[in-house]
Amino acid sequence: MLFTENILVALAGLKANIMRSLLTMLGIIIGIASVIAIMTVGNSITLIVNSTMQELGANNLQVGVMAKSQDTETTDSGMNYGSGYTREMTDEDLITNDMIAAFANEYKDDIKYILLQENIGDYYSSAAKVTEGTKSANVKIVGYNKDYMLFNDKEVVAGRNFLDQDYKNANKVCMVSDKMVERLYKGDASKVLGKEIEIVRGDTYYTYYVVGVYKYVNDQFSFGVSDNPTTEVMIPYVTARRENHTQNKGYEYFMLVTSVNTDNNQFVTVARDYFNTRFYSRNDSYEVAAISMTSMMDRMNSMMNMIELALSVIAGISLVVGGIGVMNIMLVSITERTKEIGTRKALGATNGSIRLQFITESVVICVIGGIIGIILGVILGTFAVKLMGYEAAVSVSSIFIAVGFSMAIGIFFGYYPANKAAKLNPIDALRYE
Repeated sequence: MLFTENILVALAGLKANIMRSLLTMLGIIIGIASVIAIMTVGNSITLIVNSTMQELGANNLQVGVMAKSQDTETTDSGMNYGSGYTREMTDEDLITNDMIAAFANEYKDDIKYILLQENIGDYYSSAAKVTEGTKSANVKIVGYNKDYMLFNDKEVVAGRNFLDQDYKNANKVCMVSDKMVERLYKGDASKVLGKEIEIVRGDTYYTYYVVGVYKYVNDQFSFGVSDNPTTEVMIPYVTARRENHTQNKGYEYFMLVTSVNTDNNQFVTVARDYFNTRFYSRNDSYEVAAISMTSMMDRMNSMMNMIELALSVIAGISLVVGGIGVMNIMLVSITERTKEIGTRKALGATNGSIRLQFITESVVICVIGGIIGIILGVILGTFAVKLMGYEAAVSVSSIFIAVGFSMAIGIFFGYYPANKAAKLNPIDALRYE
């Protein structure tokens, strides 16, 4: 019997027993759908994380001061972990402007930007408000240096960006988001540009002159859309330092953006060794560590892949259950069709052709179940990702793997029943009642 005829016979058998066929496929459908849904969600989140990190800067490095340890373990990222801290950090332990300037001058071909940021209060819990009449907008005050503003490249929709003199003189100027303007002034930027706004944070009041309005971009990790999101009121970095009374102090950490041709993984070591050799060699309690965004992305991707694999293996257990169900129904089918097998063998059918017929039927059952599972998995995965507020990214490779796995299950669990059918004695089969 030709392979195409085997497929047609298998389809005819499925059609004749639709309910039994669907119940047989159920384990395969659930298993494949679970795996596809998990991989769709995992793939979508991984792409979003990578995209966000790319926006933050895949070629970013964070350089910061951390306590030395008596039993230090150095990771591949350049960060040290251990115990045995000796004393609290003082101003003498901080990274100074002179240190950063010397480092930037030494490696000017490798460094594109030095990023400095100063928050008024904690960045994630520094709740502040701007009020206009009966309306208020949630804000947080953040100071950025000139390099950070160039790197961020915010779209200015009204007014201007900060000038050199704003940074130099620590002018009390700010840029606000179009979301804040929309909420408080119905989107009319002229009502706020060049005017003073008052920001209240706890018991402290801050006043700045608005020189520009930037376009607010929603955070990819925020769930849903708020009508009053917390947006940044951006001020010059030196102004923020003066507000916090830290203008004469150094830094616990800073960010830098490397040039396109610089190898981040190597430059992490260069930055760490430079500061520790030049400035921290005699510091018995603190040292400088560095970590790259690239290494963070690699570890994040590795972690997500392991989670996906673990969940997929758990979901794949139902595929084994489904395969056992296929084997069971094939054994039942052989018992029901014993006379048919005897007739075919009496007419000259070989053991190989009988075996191929039943293996084909098993594969057809599993492939159809797999296709239904793929469709269901894509729908469930997409729905779950959309529910989280993200864009779904279906893994095409997982679909091909699912189809191949379905065929493999059909062959593996169909072989025993098919081989049993092939070995039937034709005379005994014809006598079977």
